[in-house]
Amino acid sequence: MALIKSISGIRGTIGGQAGTGLSPIDVVKFTTAYAAWVQSQGDNKKIVIGRDGRISGGMVRNLVVATLQGCGFDVVDLGLSTTPTVEMAVTMENAGGGIILTASHNPKQWNALKLLNDKGEFLSAEDGQWILDYADKGTHEFAEVNDLGKLTEDDTYIQKHIDAILAHPLVDVAAIKEKKFSVVVDAVNSTGAISLPPLLEALGVKDIKVINEEVTGNFAHNPEPLPENLTELCNTVEKDNADLGIAVDPDVDRLCFVCEDGSLFGEEYTLVAVADYVLSNKKGNTVSNMSSTRALRDVTEKHGGEYTPSAVGEVNVVKKMKAVSAVIGGEGNGGIIVPEMHYGRDALIGVALFLTHLAKSGKSIKALRSTYPNYYISKNKIALNEDIDLNNIFEQIKEKYKNQPINTEDGIKIEFDKDWVHLRPSNTEPIIRIYAESGSETTSENIAKRIMEDIREMM
Repeated sequence: MALIKSISGIRGTIGGQAGTGLSPIDVVKFTTAYAAWVQSQGDNKKIVIGRDGRISGGMVRNLVVATLQGCGFDVVDLGLSTTPTVEMAVTMENAGGGIILTASHNPKQWNALKLLNDKGEFLSAEDGQWILDYADKGTHEFAEVNDLGKLTEDDTYIQKHIDAILAHPLVDVAAIKEKKFSVVVDAVNSTGAISLPPLLEALGVKDIKVINEEVTGNFAHNPEPLPENLTELCNTVEKDNADLGIAVDPDVDRLCFVCEDGSLFGEEYTLVAVADYVLSNKKGNTVSNMSSTRALRDVTEKHGGEYTPSAVGEVNVVKKMKAVSAVIGGEGNGGIIVPEMHYGRDALIGVALFLTHLAKSGKSIKALRSTYPNYYISKNKIALNEDIDLNNIFEQIKEKYKNQPINTEDGIKIEFDKDWVHLRPSNTEPIIRIYAESGSETTSENIAKRIMEDIREMM
């Protein structure tokens, strides 16, 4: 059993004793604390909720709705939906906040409360901490019977989301329709199955095959869209002679593509390709977290823009995007943030912009991928004992590599010409993550090994 309480939300495994997993008591406790936070922000007594296709989604939804009503809030329930759809609905409804019931790419036994402010954005660190502190107090005054909140169910928001995508000036339906793309979608038994097919149809794609399309929450494979989990999609694209494959995670905020030969486009390159298209039509700056590929920087500078790295975490990417007025941003895990839509990762607008780019390029998806520089990221981790002084180790690392460019905004990132290594402590596990990137796979592995040897010697 696991319960992870962080500033970005509450997630855990279903079952077990209260405080050891995401039990009904924990759901009520943290929903109450969130309601108190929304109330502290003003008089807006409306909250939007939506959920992915998880087995536990209905149960958690019932608990959240009843708790919010008991706190005196009106609830707009989107039902089965996507994270970006809920984010957009918060502002469309002029709500005081929103809760997305999803554990994103975690396996089926997990669920979570992802908490939004009145802009439909994830909470700041300070606001998240306020909620955790309030939950620890354990006291709350609930609404009297005449002040209980009302429930409205509204399943129209996926279509509203699609309509907003079609209205985006860089989405060209005619260009996509003309190409007559054949597409295979892996919906991983969640809400990609009810959002991607209608989006693709609206974009003029007629030949659509969906695998793992029944929304059961019994994920056909590990739901994180990584290469080892997408073999069925890759094989189906190749077998069916499709033009491309599309994979999303259960709440549809991460996106990756499969080439016509069944090879992976690379989740790191989802944002790179979309940014290339956006920047070719709209000059400006970009942001990604500092563990993402350098290829975004290369593409940004090619178009005359400035690339800025952020600390890891969507809320940090968004903060930096606003600071530098970025026209596109996101994360190397296939998360695309398009400010005109909303400040959140959105696989649906990502699909529309990518297909427009692919159609206008006149290339196959494999040929399009070959136009971008090849970088290789080596991802590693080192377990930490409780008695390890991590600050001391990081100071020693900085001293050893003091002649190299170093960024300490989130752990330590050291640059070696076009290569880099990023060390940061995990927020959820007693480990250090070590990511290294180079134009050579061997070099990236060697950089990571060298830094890991340094750390072990210092430990």
